[in-house]
Amino acid sequence: MQSNDLGIVQLTPGLFRWEAAHPDWQPEAQPGSSADWPRMVGSVLYQAAGAATLIDPLLPGEDGTAFLSWLDGQVRDRPVSILTTTRWHRRDREELAERYRGRSNRAWNAVPEGVVPKPLRGASETVFWLPDAAALVFGDSLLGVDGGSVEVCPESWLDDVPVDRAGLAGLMGALIELPVELLLVSHGSPVLRDGRAELAHALRRARDE
Repeated sequence: MQSNDLGIVQLTPGLFRWEAAHPDWQPEAQPGSSADWPRMVGSVLYQAAGAATLIDPLLPGEDGTAFLSWLDGQVRDRPVSILTTTRWHRRDREELAERYRGRSNRAWNAVPEGVVPKPLRGASETVFWLPDAAALVFGDSLLGVDGGSVEVCPESWLDDVPVDRAGLAGLMGALIELPVELLLVSHGSPVLRDGRAELAHALRRARDE
């Protein structure tokens, strides 16, 4: 794992993650409420076989010019695909789609080879499986917690979907059949080893509560 001067971390060859300050962050949000999340949120760039794939991209407020220069260098002349895990994470996709317009027929939601969508039907989220990197990319359904583990999102985050927390854990159950090593979350720190075991523990806790 390597990090550059911009705080962009290369997790595996072709897989990068960075964090940026969320513009709607509320420092005085009620703990456990739907507005309670860390100020810094994560985004992913994956050099899939057919395209440079951005997942839930949010541009940094500081060093924005330097970041875009780095991103241009990674993209070069490749097609660009911009994917979102949930409608809440559209973030800067339109700005980036405009920047790389003409690289592909559809700038966003065109899933390239090497990226496998895993819809959580009933939870309004799509998790993305990156087989060559052994990584799962989550939106709001799974959160990083202190100590290097993860947990299913709180009940308050599910007010506008049909499933409750235990039901969401059930929807994610099939994911533990994958040979997962990395769990890349938007909120909190990612899990960089033993992802399958950590995910299984999180789902078990959510079902048992």
